[in-house]
Amino acid sequence: MHIHVEGVQGLPIIHKGDDLPALICERTRFDDGDILSIASSVYSKAKGYTKYLTEIKPTKRAIRISERTKEDPRFIQAVLDASTEILLEYPFVLSEVASGHIGVRAGVDQSNIEDGMVIFLPPDPMAAAEEVREAIRTITGKQIGVIITDTCGRSFRRGQTGHAVGWSGMTAIRDFRGDTDLFGHVLKITEEAVVDEIAGFANFVMGESHNGVPAVVFRNCETWTGHDNLYFRKEEDILRKLLEKSR
Repeated sequence: MHIHVEGVQGLPIIHKGDDLPALICERTRFDDGDILSIASSVYSKAKGYTKYLTEIKPTKRAIRISERTKEDPRFIQAVLDASTEILLEYPFVLSEVASGHIGVRAGVDQSNIEDGMVIFLPPDPMAAAEEVREAIRTITGKQIGVIITDTCGRSFRRGQTGHAVGWSGMTAIRDFRGDTDLFGHVLKITEEAVVDEIAGFANFVMGESHNGVPAVVFRNCETWTGHDNLYFRKEEDILRKLLEKSR
């Protein structure tokens, strides 16, 4: 399998109201089966999922947490507002958002945006991916897959990688269970999180500072079958249970 990966160059700074799919289509071509990976931050900026810190009034809880984390209490309040459940308050806020994604500070970000503002994750990343996919199909006539990404840390490892928070046109998991390996052994537990693997490499192409490449196209990826159960259910998530016991 020969895969071609291409960062979409020349995109302007995105602001609320910008037609992000159209801007992307003006700067690259698409073929059926391509996969487009987009940073959640630019999608959120185009949709206006942003807020000025001056518009945020911190609660007592936000002030208490900020005194420990040494962060702006208004920023902490933005994190609390975006969260459906707080799993950890210190040394950083770890929380779940409405889509089921669990991440540090609920994915609220202050990078790649004007001073004094914060960006929120799309409230429904799956719908966001489907919306972009449909818009590109309307513009180009091509059937592609779309992944909305966010940068996250990982348990037991230093450093951040790209993770998929929304996807459309593919399943999140490539399910190998019931297949056999090179020696004929039946695979019993192997489920490959393909959308995260693609998001991770897309993040490598995008960069984390001033590269200005928030969209990446993958060409010639083979198709796969599987399912979309990317997130553990609460009752089967061991780390979540341990965090709950420690509170």
